[in-house]
Amino acid sequence: MRAEDAIVIDIREDERRARDGRVPGAVEIARNVLEWRCAPDSEWRDERVSDPERRVVVMCNEGYQSSLAAAILQRLGLSRAADVEGGFQRWRGDSLPVER
Repeated sequence: MRAEDAIVIDIREDERRARDGRVPGAVEIARNVLEWRCAPDSEWRDERVSDPERRVVVMCNEGYQSSLAAAILQRLGLSRAADVEGGFQRWRGDSLPVER
């Protein structure tokens, strides 16, 4: 699998994204509605992130919430869901792209 085949879901709070920056191309979804937006059979799903064939990678600030969220998405039918180990802080620390 290539990285460009995956979509990043940023579940950080708006305040953190405003303060620390945004991940280019990431879909920003609040953690409290993540399951509704990602579940393939939800009437409130977001087509960008609810395809069971697509690789989705959940990102929070430090990697704790996202690991739990990815596990839940797998149970909802997104078997290719994963998370960014270390979250946004690791992403930024590894000098990956961030928009201000």
